[in-house]
Amino acid sequence: MLGGYAEIVVPIFLCLFILLWHWRSWNKHSPIINWPLFGMLPGLLQNAQHIHDYTTRVLKHYGGTWEFMGPCFSNMEFVLISDPTNMHHILSRNFSNYHKGPKFREVFEPLGDGIFASDSDSWRFQRKLIQSMIKNKKFDLFLEKVSRGKVESGLIPILDHFSSMGIEVDLQDVFQRYTFDNVCFLVLGFDPNCLSSEFAQVAHAKAFDQIEQSLLYRHIVPESCWKLQRWLQIGEEKKLSIAWKIFDQFVYQCISSKREQLSRSKTQKMKVEEETFDLLTACIEQDEGGEMDCSTKSNKFLRDMAFSLIAAGRDTISSGLTWFLWLVATHPSVEAKILQEMREHLLVNNEREMNWDIKEISKLVYLHAAICESLRLFPPVPFEHLYAIDSDILPSGHPIGPSTRILYSPYAMGRTESIWGEDCLEFKPERWISEEGRIVHVPSYKFIAFNAGPRTCLGKDMSFIQMKTVASTIIWNYRLQVVEAHPVLPKISVVLHMRHGFKVRVTKRDH
Repeated sequence: MLGGYAEIVVPIFLCLFILLWHWRSWNKHSPIINWPLFGMLPGLLQNAQHIHDYTTRVLKHYGGTWEFMGPCFSNMEFVLISDPTNMHHILSRNFSNYHKGPKFREVFEPLGDGIFASDSDSWRFQRKLIQSMIKNKKFDLFLEKVSRGKVESGLIPILDHFSSMGIEVDLQDVFQRYTFDNVCFLVLGFDPNCLSSEFAQVAHAKAFDQIEQSLLYRHIVPESCWKLQRWLQIGEEKKLSIAWKIFDQFVYQCISSKREQLSRSKTQKMKVEEETFDLLTACIEQDEGGEMDCSTKSNKFLRDMAFSLIAAGRDTISSGLTWFLWLVATHPSVEAKILQEMREHLLVNNEREMNWDIKEISKLVYLHAAICESLRLFPPVPFEHLYAIDSDILPSGHPIGPSTRILYSPYAMGRTESIWGEDCLEFKPERWISEEGRIVHVPSYKFIAFNAGPRTCLGKDMSFIQMKTVASTIIWNYRLQVVEAHPVLPKISVVLHMRHGFKVRVTKRDH
């Protein structure tokens, strides 16, 4: 009897072994294997801890466009792209065919119907609304006041404290606190005061971090798994629900307070001060002007808009600052050139007093080039999502079917030799400066840190203002010494943070 089973089972296992051996042989030149049943998921999981560099290598192997095949019946298939020609086609030339789509909205559920999750008419309306608000002269004045004020009242005292104590500090944590205070003030008109010497835990700031962590979890486990957890309210999904509720309470309270404040000002016939003209105020005033319908006058619309703007302005800028100052701290020649440029353009009457006017700082060409170079190598958002509406054929010849998910990688694009040359892995600000001493224009579909096409980031100029304000202040006033043997690696997250923080010792610079 056993011999009969063996006669059946042994040939089956032998056939499977031969099949897998041949499958491995067929894929031996590929950096990732498409296994029977399991697809390419095993290779992706095996390299999850260095996913950004791994996908960069895979994309290089496949010429910048890679079709990922998930396990059978998992619905995990997508196309990953770093080819600038394909990017130009998707983000500009055939823009109408590529939306955020229902899967994006499902995964990034806390964004609600905000601009980053919306498409078509809703997206166009919100983009036009936000554009009109940030171009308001009152908001320009407010941005300048907040950007400089938070540096002077929050950032400098904190760094002076750590300098005098001679102890190390996690600058990534400092920047996250700084940008959370900043963006809440700019968007909601409320300063949470996370950046204080006590480094206290602020409930809604902590909740925001948890939301980001839970959204990453939704990316790395099967959809059925996190949806089951959401239904049962267990594990990471329970943490998300709690954090989401805490942050929403904070935002809705700010909206309610702002409506009451503006109503009181209107009753008393008082004008809103230009120095406190936040985006929430601007949006509510648009509402009162009769330009918005019932749905866009609601607190839910204001909440979704505020959430998207906070998400855009908090972690992206803190990530950008963290990687930039690490690169400057580890490249003394770049630091010396930035300091020299500041001496030439910002010193008042050749004395030690500096002109910290934003317009003057914005004229620093080498500083701007160094920030661009940092964003090229370490874009705050390493992957972006899109969804094909109809069939298409990319310039590379790859067919795209309806409902195909598209991921594109700004991280991989910044490390592509065909775009940036053989020295693409070097931190080299000079590549951004022309012979005439001006910033070289690079098409947005090649330098894609701020997206490209109709979805180009509306806050690009604001981001540069804030990064230059912080970076110039720190570089002029302090020396940063990276703690010896401190590991610097990208964190596996929705935003490109440092996995172990950015530990430094701060000392006052003696000019």
